[in-house]
Amino acid sequence: MSENPKPPQPPQQQAHQPGVESEMTPRPRSAMEDWKGSGKLEGKKALVTGGDSGIGRAVAVGFAKEGADVFILYKDEHGDAAETKRLVEAAGRRCESIAGDVGDATFAKQAVEKAVSFLGGRIDVLVNNAAEQHVCEYLADIDPAQVERTFRTNIFGYFWMTKFALPHMPDGAAIVNTTSVTAYRGSPQLVDYSSTKGAIVAFTRSLSNQLYKARKIRVNAVAPGPIWTPLIPASFDAEKTAEHGASAQMGRAGQPDEVAPSYIFLASDSDSSYINGQVLHPNGGDVVNG
Repeated sequence: MSENPKPPQPPQQQAHQPGVESEMTPRPRSAMEDWKGSGKLEGKKALVTGGDSGIGRAVAVGFAKEGADVFILYKDEHGDAAETKRLVEAAGRRCESIAGDVGDATFAKQAVEKAVSFLGGRIDVLVNNAAEQHVCEYLADIDPAQVERTFRTNIFGYFWMTKFALPHMPDGAAIVNTTSVTAYRGSPQLVDYSSTKGAIVAFTRSLSNQLYKARKIRVNAVAPGPIWTPLIPASFDAEKTAEHGASAQMGRAGQPDEVAPSYIFLASDSDSSYINGQVLHPNGGDVVNG
C-alpha cells in the first residue's frame, strides 16, 4: 500500500462559485450520518452562513443532532439549501434559510432580522463560514474586482454578520469563524483568499478579547485543510480537483463530516467553556505554527 493513496475524486470542474454539492462525484460526506448527538446544544438557536453545502451543511446538521434549531444563509444554491433543510428537519429540529450576499451589509442585516424572528428572538451560536476563492497564478495579473469581491465575502461578511447578530446574542453565547490552513502556510495560487483567511484569525483573536470581557461571549475559529466541498471544483481545473488533498499527510481530502465536530466542540459550553480566541486545525496532519 502506498504512503499517499490516490484521492478518490475523479477530474471534474464547475463553472460558477461557490459550487453545487449535488453535482459532485463522489458526493461529499456532509450529512453527519454517523454522528450520535448527546444534547450538547439542546434548545440552542444557531445561525450558519454558507450553510447549504459542504462544511456549512455538516455543521448545520451536526448542530441539529445536538438539539439546536438552525437558520442558514447561502448565495444561490437553492437545491443544496433545500437538502440541508431536509436533513436538519429529519434530525428533529427546525430550519429555515435565506439566499443572498453576506458581503452586502444591507442583506446581512436583513438576514439576521429574519433569523432572529424564526429562531424565537435570539442567536446562541453564530457560525461565519461563507467564502469564495479564485485562482491567480501571478499577482501582477490579478483583477482588482476579484480582490475586492473576495475580501467582501470572506472578511467583510464576517464583520457584518457579527455586527448585526450581536444585539440578539445573549451573554455567554458563542461565535465560530471559518479560517483556513492557507492562513498559516499561504497559497501561491490563492493570495487574496489566503490573505482574507489570515485576517479572520486576527478578527477572531481580537473579537474574543473584546466580547469575553464585555459579555462572556466566546469567539473561536476552525482552520480546515483540503476538504472535499463544492468550492474545490468551482475554483480549480479538473486536473487540480482530482489531486485535491494528495499533498496532505493523510494523502487524501478530508470530508465535511470530519470537520464539523470541531464546530460542535467550540459551540458547546459543556466542551469548550475554557477555550477562547483559539483555532482548531482539522487538516489531515499538516503541522502549522501560530
